[in-house]
Amino acid sequence: MRLHHLELRHFRNLQPLKLELDAPRLLVIGSNGEGKSNLLEAVELLGSLRSHRTSSDRDLIAHGEPSSRLAALTSSGDSLQLDLRRSGGRSANRNGKQLDRQLDLLGSLRCVGFSALDLDLVRGEPAGRRQWLDRVVLQLEPVYGELLSRYGRLLRQRSQLLRRGLGGSEVAALLDAFDLQMALVGTRLHRRRARALRRLEPLAAAWQQRLSGGREQLRLEYQSGTLLTGDDGEEGPWREALAAQMAAQRPEELRLGQCAVGPHRDEVGLLLSEQTARRYGSAGQQRTLVLALKLAELELVQEVLGEPPLLLLDDVLGELDPDRQQLLLEAVGEGHQCLVSATHLGAFEGGWQAQSQVIKMRAGCLEIGT
Repeated sequence: MRLHHLELRHFRNLQPLKLELDAPRLLVIGSNGEGKSNLLEAVELLGSLRSHRTSSDRDLIAHGEPSSRLAALTSSGDSLQLDLRRSGGRSANRNGKQLDRQLDLLGSLRCVGFSALDLDLVRGEPAGRRQWLDRVVLQLEPVYGELLSRYGRLLRQRSQLLRRGLGGSEVAALLDAFDLQMALVGTRLHRRRARALRRLEPLAAAWQQRLSGGREQLRLEYQSGTLLTGDDGEEGPWREALAAQMAAQRPEELRLGQCAVGPHRDEVGLLLSEQTARRYGSAGQQRTLVLALKLAELELVQEVLGEPPLLLLDDVLGELDPDRQQLLLEAVGEGHQCLVSATHLGAFEGGWQAQSQVIKMRAGCLEIGT
């Protein structure tokens, strides 16, 4: 899957631009704050409808502008367009046809992103690891985006009901209805997260061994926010377990005003030689682990889709030592289209730079390089 053309208008600090991608590798060079990360973020947004940097569309729209437009043309001939509005809401268009739902844009441009922010994946909060796993699942199963949206709405509505602190049969009946829906949707999220992590684990473990010279054993553990036993059939024990635990926790939830069980409580355990990497891993081990996870993600997406996804490397090379830089660039190989942002060209020697299209970014404007 390749990106042939990118067009942006009023996106962050970028000046309106049209960019033709005529090489398998695009190097975006510029000092910090010039806008190079914004260019890669726009591609990520078209591919996943999400940004790893913000959850608010208002942050993505240029100051003083009412809207922003992102458009792209892919190697499959798909023409994609996403419009963001400061007043709220989005609209999506594919091949000249307005889509009823923006989620229908998913699958047209699959990409895997790796940014300097991902280096906090190990030592950060559980929410960051959940979001990383969600991005992986979303690449494999675009329908997962709708499940996440449905669960998010149910969680917000049920939490609002709990915060009212009201009792009585009417509130109990409403909570019963929410519990039924959340048990169904929550089980579907649990199943897909657990399944993706099982597929990622052997790939990540192999990369960790390679990156550490065979010294480190990596294990990924799905730590569910629900006590799950038995098989993972959505009509079977997992669904019943989630519904039963929500019912059992209801008095405590009414007291606290928040939902105590479900996928929003999930954690991804990252274990090095059976020790929690977050607590016991050195800074170098943690960076190696993150690199292993991202390379495993790239490998899994390619394995499932049958073609390499677009790879976005956002200012990450400067955070890695030369050996890890070289291994990452070698792992990417020639099969992937790769968009890379960096502060200088020094890390790209020999064939990499020779086979790349180079652009420079200054104050949100593109300057074509050689």
